[in-house]
Amino acid sequence: MPTDYKKIEKELYQPKTTPSIIEVPIMTFIAIDGMGNPNTSEAYKEALEILYGLSYSIKMSKMGGSAPDGYFDYVVAPLEGLWWSLGGGTVSFSDKDSFCWTSMIRQPEFVTKEVFESAKTSLSRKKPGLDLSKARLMKLTEGLCVQVMHIGPYDDEPATIEAMDRYATENGFVIDINDTRRHHEIYLSDPRKVAPEKLKTVIRHPITKKTST
Repeated sequence: MPTDYKKIEKELYQPKTTPSIIEVPIMTFIAIDGMGNPNTSEAYKEALEILYGLSYSIKMSKMGGSAPDGYFDYVVAPLEGLWWSLGGGTVSFSDKDSFCWTSMIRQPEFVTKEVFESAKTSLSRKKPGLDLSKARLMKLTEGLCVQVMHIGPYDDEPATIEAMDRYATENGFVIDINDTRRHHEIYLSDPRKVAPEKLKTVIRHPITKKTST
C-alpha cells in the first residue's frame, strides 16, 4: 500500500476538535511565498498549480523508469499554509487583502535538491508557462505547538483559534508566533467538493513554555 502520512502520522494530521500539545518534527516541503487574498489572488492560484504539478511530477517519476534513489510509493500530502498579515506576525482575518502566505506541500524523505530540480525540468516541459522559479525546497522544524481540528468554514476559524490559544495559556504555554514561527493550516478537504460546514482544517500555533518571573 502507498505510504499515506495522514494515516501513519495521525497525531500530525488527525487531531481532535479539542486542542492538544504536540512536538512537530522536521519535514521537507516544496513551498511558494506570496501575498494577497487567496480567494481572488492569481498568484495564489498559480502557486497551487505549481505545488501540485511538482508534487505529482515527483510521485510519477517512477513511471519513466527514473525513480529517485530510495523512492517508495506514497500519497501526495495535503496542501498546507503558513499565514501572517502585512506588518505583523499575527493574521488579521478581517483584512484578507493584507494576507501574506507560504503555501506548501510536504515531500517524502527521498526528495533532495536534485530530485526537486528534476521535477522542475519535467514540469517545465509539460507546462512551459509556469514560473517555476517561485518554488523552493525547504526544511521546516516547527517544534512545540498547540493544534486543533477545525470543522467548518474558513471564516469561522477565529473562534476555534481563540479556544486553542486559551488552552495553551491555561496549560502553562505562551503563543510564540513571530517572523520565523507562523500560524499554520493544513487543508484536509477540497473546498470545491466539500460543503463549507464540513471542511476539515488542522490549525497549529507555535508555543513555548511560560517562564516564571
